[in-house]
Amino acid sequence: MKNDMLNFTRHDRRSVITVFTVFACLLAQTRPTQAASHTLSREVLRDKIRGAWAGQMIGVTYGAATEFKSRGRIHDDPIKPADLSNAIVQDDLYVEMTFVQVMDTIGLNATTAEYGEALKNSKYELWHANAGARRNLNRGLAAPLSGDPRYNIHADDIDFQIEADFIGIMCPGLPQASNQFCERVGRVMNYGDGLYGGMFVCGMYAAAYFETDPRKVVSAGLACIPAGSPYAQLISDLLAWSAQEPNDWRKVWQQIETKWNKNDVCPEGVDNAFNIDAKLNGAYIAFGLLYGRGDWQQTMEIATRCGQDSDCNPSSACGVLGAMIGFTKIPGPYKPELAKLAETKFDFTEYSFNDIVKSTEARTLQIIRQAGGQVSEREVVIPRQSPMPPELALCNFGVPVKVVKCQDVAWAWQGNWHATPNARVADGAGGEATLQFDGSGLALVGNLSQDGGRADVYLDGVKSDLVADAYIVPRTHDNDLWRIQGLKPGPHTLRLVMRDDADPHSKGRKLTIHYAVVYRTE
Repeated sequence: MKNDMLNFTRHDRRSVITVFTVFACLLAQTRPTQAASHTLSREVLRDKIRGAWAGQMIGVTYGAATEFKSRGRIHDDPIKPADLSNAIVQDDLYVEMTFVQVMDTIGLNATTAEYGEALKNSKYELWHANAGARRNLNRGLAAPLSGDPRYNIHADDIDFQIEADFIGIMCPGLPQASNQFCERVGRVMNYGDGLYGGMFVCGMYAAAYFETDPRKVVSAGLACIPAGSPYAQLISDLLAWSAQEPNDWRKVWQQIETKWNKNDVCPEGVDNAFNIDAKLNGAYIAFGLLYGRGDWQQTMEIATRCGQDSDCNPSSACGVLGAMIGFTKIPGPYKPELAKLAETKFDFTEYSFNDIVKSTEARTLQIIRQAGGQVSEREVVIPRQSPMPPELALCNFGVPVKVVKCQDVAWAWQGNWHATPNARVADGAGGEATLQFDGSGLALVGNLSQDGGRADVYLDGVKSDLVADAYIVPRTHDNDLWRIQGLKPGPHTLRLVMRDDADPHSKGRKLTIHYAVVYRTE
């Protein structure tokens, strides 16, 4: 009897243990642990949103007077910040609000084509990838083709990077959500590293809501983009070198300059210290955060002194820092100025500072719910998301190897072309031009205007389906007449034949050529 009782007890114990084990497993599957989510009070969430928008405004006005004043050198001249009211007229802010308006009117499921339509119909001045996109959209090429490198030589430029902040701000702790919105908005004007620039910045914002270490914030942004991209390789270099030289940002700046400030695809950056490439300027945002170490003044000063697009870069750096620390911890002297501007509409928008904060909070709550989080009057519970970078897709223009000016013997001109000091100009049919070049890609650079004409393009005797079209809509500044990539490396012949027609909106038939850029795939 004693042995029977002993056997029963052992059996019973095993049964009880089994029941409790199964029960524990079921609980683990059905009830999220604390580590599976973030919690923020609604007050803190609103404060961080407010801080992010205020940071953009403060950063852009701090660097406004230095924009592209320092090209390929550290800006050691005195910095004289613009008045904070200057933020109201900055494209760094009002362009992104164009896409905010789409979300607020159409909804979070708005398509790339709908974002493209908004940019097409905008009335402000545009340059580079934005200008190329608007030109394409007005020619009937819908987004995302408007940002595709087949049609936009500026696809790797900074444009989406400087207008993506609003996406990161509305995706606290949600880098997968931010990448999804970046895919839809960013492809209107950019591709490849130009798209990844926006993802990098937005990934930093997403992390900034729950992180106090700027290095971890930069690493979180890096995790949102393909590791094989040049953009990711540059940021990886910066993280490694800054760890080796934590107190000498100038030394690391020179290392980045030596390795990465070269081979800019944008025609304006070829054989020129000017660089509007997304990844180099993105590194300057990261410089400010890494070496600013959470100090407001140091963050925006270093991001500005790195040079190039030195109003956009401190704008994003301070925006990310503003999300990290919240509006209440932004240095006091800025707050009275912000209060005076709080109800002033940003140019070309329906949003004031107060409006954009309110709008962003409303969208943020929607996104949290869509991600499976919870929203109450007092707090939000946000599920943790791990970054999921997209598959690698690059522009592949190659390396610019030669600028062929219109006076070069490689060009042959026939018919009604006439020479100016730096160009050849034709007006209507009757002119042909031939260029011999050796490479795997070419960009034809000239004037685009409201009286532009057209030329048919033949490459190695085959007519291209893309014409060289010199018409561009008003307030849109570009020089990309025609481009091609992915050719078999070697000698090629380009032939232009002027046409007697033009875009229906053009007031003329003029086509002006300054030079061609030859590219070669590495």
